[in-house]
Amino acid sequence: MKKIIVFTTISILAATSLMSFRIIKHLFSNKKMVLVKPARIMGKGSFYDFKLKSLDGKDEIDFAKYKGKKVVVLNTASECGYTPQYADWQKFHKEHGDKVVVLGFPANNFGGQEPGSNKEIATFCQKNYGVTFQMLEKVSVVGNDQHPLYKWLTNKDLNGWNDKAPTWNFCKYVINEKGEVSHFFASGVKPNSPEFLNAVGL
Repeated sequence: MKKIIVFTTISILAATSLMSFRIIKHLFSNKKMVLVKPARIMGKGSFYDFKLKSLDGKDEIDFAKYKGKKVVVLNTASECGYTPQYADWQKFHKEHGDKVVVLGFPANNFGGQEPGSNKEIATFCQKNYGVTFQMLEKVSVVGNDQHPLYKWLTNKDLNGWNDKAPTWNFCKYVINEKGEVSHFFASGVKPNSPEFLNAVGL
C-alpha cells in the first residue's frame, strides 16, 4: 500500500513539474515573439474607427487623429515585472513622439497586476515614471469582456491577418500609417530592440 502511495505521489509531482516546465518554456519562448503582417493583406475597418476616453476621463480620443503616423498600442500594468518599461516607453516618446505615437491601455487581465482605478493608475504613472504619452481608460484586452479595439487587433477576420492576443502585460501592436496592424511584439521587446525600431522605421 505504501509503495502505491509513494508511486502515485511521485507520478503527481513529476506531472506537475512537467506542466510547470512547459508553462515556463512557453512564457520564455514567447516573451520576445515578433509577428509581421504579410504583404497584400487587407482587413475590415481600421484603427481609425475607434474612440476611447483618456485615462483622466476628460477627453474622448478619436484615433482618426493619428492618421499618417505609426502608432504603438501597449497593454500596461502597474504591478508587473515589466512595469519598468514605462520608463523605456516614456524615453522613446520624448525622443520620437513626433513620428511614432505611443498609447497605453491599462488592463487587469494578467495576474491581477493592474487593480487600481483610472485615477490611481494615472497618479502611479506620473509619480513613478513621469509618463506624458497618451494613456487611455482601463480596458479588458482578452476574455469575454474584451474591448472592441482589442477584438479588432486580435481577430484576423477583422484585421486581415493577426490572431495573436496579448499573452501578458506590455505586449505591443504597431499600427502603420494606413491604420492597419503591421506588427505584434511580445512583452520582452523594448523600444530600443532592433526589430522594433525597424518596424517603426527608426
